[in-house]
Amino acid sequence: QVHLAESGGGLVQPGGSLRLSCAVSGRPFILNAAGWYRQAPGKERELVAEIMSAGDTKYSESVKGRFTISRDNAKNTLFLQMNSLKPEDTAVYVCNLKATSTLLPRVDFVSWGQGTQVTVSS
Repeated sequence: QVHLAESGGGLVQPGGSLRLSCAVSGRPFILNAAGWYRQAPGKERELVAEIMSAGDTKYSESVKGRFTISRDNAKNTLFLQMNSLKPEDTAVYVCNLKATSTLLPRVDFVSWGQGTQVTVSS
């Protein structure tokens, strides 16, 4: 079992910044990719940013240049720095992990956090 716990959400004015964190704990694993998704009311869940095991990243067009995904391997923590926030960024942000168990049997798995609310409003 792998547990993901997000933090750092909240209410921020347009143009402001927030930094989300996702702490990962549980059984040992080999990271394949880790990312942030978001879901706004009445909308589909969408990928915001993802970081691969080698460190390369990808972003949705709507956040490119404003958001930065990073990770601290020593602390098993994933981050999302969000700058120049817009009202349309308002959503529940959810952490995602795609990994392979290092314990036998070696299986690929996907884990999700519970999410943290980000509200951008004046």
